[in-house]
Amino acid sequence: MAVQSEKDPLSTEHLQADLKGRSVRGVAVTLTSQGSLFVIQSISTIVLARLLTPADFGLVAMVTSFSDLATPFADLGLSQATIQRKDIRHDQISALFWINVLIGLGLTTLMAALGPVIAWFYGEPRLKAITALVSLVFLIAGIRAQPEALLRRQMRFSALAIRNIASFGLAVSLSIFMAYRGIGYWAVVAVPLTAQFMQMALSWTLIKWRPGWPRRAAGVGSMVAFGGNLAASFLTFGIHRNVDNVLVGWYWGAGPLGLYSRAYSLLMLPLRQLNAPIAGVAVPAFSRIQGNPEQFARYYLRAISLMVWIGAPLFGFLFVGADPVISLTLGRQWREAAPVFQILAISGLGQLVLQSTVWLFVSRGRSDRLLRMLLMISPAIIGSFLIGLPFGIKGVALCYSLVLLMILPWILRYTFRDTNLSLKRLGQVIVYPISLCLVSALLAEMVAHVISLQRETSKLAGIVVCFTAIYSISSLMPRIRTEISGFRDLIREMRPAPEPLPLQPK
Repeated sequence: MAVQSEKDPLSTEHLQADLKGRSVRGVAVTLTSQGSLFVIQSISTIVLARLLTPADFGLVAMVTSFSDLATPFADLGLSQATIQRKDIRHDQISALFWINVLIGLGLTTLMAALGPVIAWFYGEPRLKAITALVSLVFLIAGIRAQPEALLRRQMRFSALAIRNIASFGLAVSLSIFMAYRGIGYWAVVAVPLTAQFMQMALSWTLIKWRPGWPRRAAGVGSMVAFGGNLAASFLTFGIHRNVDNVLVGWYWGAGPLGLYSRAYSLLMLPLRQLNAPIAGVAVPAFSRIQGNPEQFARYYLRAISLMVWIGAPLFGFLFVGADPVISLTLGRQWREAAPVFQILAISGLGQLVLQSTVWLFVSRGRSDRLLRMLLMISPAIIGSFLIGLPFGIKGVALCYSLVLLMILPWILRYTFRDTNLSLKRLGQVIVYPISLCLVSALLAEMVAHVISLQRETSKLAGIVVCFTAIYSISSLMPRIRTEISGFRDLIREMRPAPEPLPLQPK
């Protein structure tokens, strides 16, 4: 029976026997793949920054500031509805597939038609053609949504990892070739288009499911309502995450926007590497145990503990080493982006924790509460951009970082309602990694002032030594040793559960 369930792309019964092990192994596989993606994307960032200009990146950012707003509606949250649903039928997924395709086609048409308006808004005629090509991502996203959702529902993380590495590897290779040949900003446009097209094609190859014709009696009303709330939530989140680009491009122009967007994109590289793999495993795993509040809370705390232990020293390192990091990765011509990058690094851990709240709402089927929360915090976030705008890109980054950290405790209290989670339980999990990060960053700053290191590599090496020293000494503390033992337990849980012996006939 277990073998039969594995062949059925809609069944999740076979996951229950080893859900914890699958979840932990899924995080390990996805983290490994994200590490590979991080290398690929880092190569892309480093090479393209040297072959292209800030204005090239700024031109594309002007368009993506608008296209990113509509991205959630290409999916309409229906992939998450498929993942979160305990039981689902073939006719229901078929109906959701056709809804995704129609919405994707509509958004592609609408976005292409808005090209002249976007070009007029920024006073840049080249944006018409860029918008027309970028608009195709909506149709591609609509076609790929349901097969990818089924792969995640089945927790087939190894297949997804291989797909993502192959897709981005090809996309980045093509982009670098185009930039080397002098094609300019079109090399930046090529990355998401190529990657998404390859992901779509490989998703259909990997899943043994094909859609049927839509039926009115499929009974997907509740799923569409759930997905609609989720899509509206992602739109709201997208607005307050892209308004800064729109405002900087309109107020300061393509050059400063290129600096700002590259600094933010560089920070998002580690953010995505940490959030994407854990979120990809957490949502389907949490959805399976939503009926057990205490187990649900423990799973969340283990996930957030792992994320903060990795993220805290990383963002502390990026804050202290912002200038050499920017110079070595993007080149000296991008050094004006270093202060922006450093300021945004202050909010890195806050953004990571904020994104984890989405797991809790989605896995519990409470997309309505997620939407309400984002609608309440969006005015504060957008207001921070407006306050900082006259002070340049550093002012925008600083105001955003401070406001996010100020409202984060309220966000968490709201998210934890009706669960066994609390700020106290969360604080007990994250206090040690954050404290160690702050001590390490302070030591690195003090050493940097005492020892004047001129070369970028020497500065980074000094920072690494300071962080390594603090974390090595802390490993002697009993509580830290307990945390390390907990991670050893996680490693042991990565081993697959032994297959049950077949029943012997009497």
